[in-house]
Amino acid sequence: MLTCAILCGGLATRLRPLTETIPKSLIPINGRPYIAYQLELLYSRGIRNAVLCVGHLGEKIEAFVGDGSSFGMSVSYSFDGPVLLGTGSAIRKALPLLGDAFFVLYGDSYLTCDYRAVQAYFGSAGKRGLMTIYRNVGLYDTSNIEAVDGRIIRYDKQLRTPGMQFIDYGLGLFQRAAFEDLPADRFTGLETVYKTLLEEGELAAFEVPERFYEIGSPAGISDLEEYLASGERGHAI
Repeated sequence: MLTCAILCGGLATRLRPLTETIPKSLIPINGRPYIAYQLELLYSRGIRNAVLCVGHLGEKIEAFVGDGSSFGMSVSYSFDGPVLLGTGSAIRKALPLLGDAFFVLYGDSYLTCDYRAVQAYFGSAGKRGLMTIYRNVGLYDTSNIEAVDGRIIRYDKQLRTPGMQFIDYGLGLFQRAAFEDLPADRFTGLETVYKTLLEEGELAAFEVPERFYEIGSPAGISDLEEYLASGERGHAI
């Protein structure tokens, strides 16, 4: 399985004042730091190597996770530095640790999908990038994707259209070439990378049937805690 980059560098302003003293990845979920669940999930899906792209209070994440051995994984770190990088730029900086192809996962997403199936489809698609999508229809968050017959027609988080029935699920796969030309010192979001790939016909799509969970809001945290407490964490693959 490919290495997974986890974007853990955000300021998590929606969760202040809690995140003024701890990073979002360490928010307690049913008494344990969130990232413990996230790494355990990745392990259950066959992933053994992760690169944490950290910024705000990232040293606290490193102190808790360490080298990842307590989770059965090998974990490395890429720090933003004094200037907060966008999600795309953070991946650009981490490229030396990521290899020729890799997963990208948002640091606040808990995604129980079949990672092996996603990776296999990416390998057969022959594109520089892949976005997982979920038929959300406005259920869990605002839908931002138009897709027809498994192909993304439009992706936009600002300009919504009635045809947007899907949402960016939160797991991507990329060839390193998708990030190599990004300026190293300029703020660039992952959304921009996705849009560029879509415009160039280099973005595959993989529809995921499982809903997503996230800890970006108090409601999302409550939702995830209830799900984890139920014991339904998906099947190891």
